[in-house]
This record gives sequence, C-alpha cells and structure tokens, in this order.
Amino acid sequence: MKKSELKELYQMMFPGYPDIVTTAQLMEMLGVSRRLAYQLVNDGSIPGILVGNTYKIPKANVISFFMDQKQREGKQ
Repeated sequence: MKKSELKELYQMMFPGYPDIVTTAQLMEMLGVSRRLAYQLVNDGSIPGILVGNTYKIPKANVISFFMDQKQREGKQ
C-alpha cells in the first residue's frame, strides 16, 4: 500500500481510536475475540510492541492489515 493511500485511509477509518491502540481496542475495531486479537499480534499479522504486559499497536498497522484482508477476499 502506498503512503498516500494509507494517509487517506488513516483519516477515514477508525476515527474514534487513538494513534496507538491496545488489544482491547483492536478487538473492538475488528470485531474479533480476545484470543484472535492476541494471535494476530503474536504471529506478526498486525505488528505491535509489548510494553510491560500491554501490547501497543499503531493504528496504521491495523488499517494495513484490514486493507490486505479486503484485497485477499476480493481475489478469491
């Protein structure tokens, strides 16, 4: 995804969430279970950083993951 596309999507998608989200917020954003949210972060599908005992996930990474999934669905 190009930087310009990501910037445009960043302004439109998930506007009510901060730039850095937690796994709980990730669950809400994607509508997934706690287990799947942690799995996505742990396997690197959505890159995040473990700070203490809490993952910090850049919202840009969530948007990139979401758009990649949408593109894969369109190709099937």
